[in-house]
Amino acid sequence: MAISGGRDDGEPMGEMNTTPLIDVMLVLLIMFIITIPIQTHAVKIDLPVNSDQNTPPPIDPIKNTVSVDPAGTVTWNGSPIDMVTLRLYLDRTRAMSPEPELHVQPDPQARYAVVDNVLAVIKRSGVTKMGFVGNEQYRAF
Repeated sequence: MAISGGRDDGEPMGEMNTTPLIDVMLVLLIMFIITIPIQTHAVKIDLPVNSDQNTPPPIDPIKNTVSVDPAGTVTWNGSPIDMVTLRLYLDRTRAMSPEPELHVQPDPQARYAVVDNVLAVIKRSGVTKMGFVGNEQYRAF
């Protein structure tokens, strides 16, 4: 085995071997890509609007009903609410003595994700008196 040192006429080699340079540059590029921080995604939050009406929430001291319709609208005793308001109402019911019953009534055509989100809010609030209403409507499904 012979190692070539260039041309056979004894002159020094005039071209540079760029393979090691390319290898080093590729390693540096990979290291740079790995160390770039992952972009954070912004979370849009709808902030509540100040209102001059300081009406107490429509909380019944005996029982309250949370329902979800097929369009995904969450209602508290018939009036539409959002998840933040639902949590606020649930916290206020927990402070009552005795704690009122909470009836959960999702529509059979309601999206599972919305119902699951409502149940997660209820669970996080720590409500102890909760029941599902209208389960007989699910027999056909």
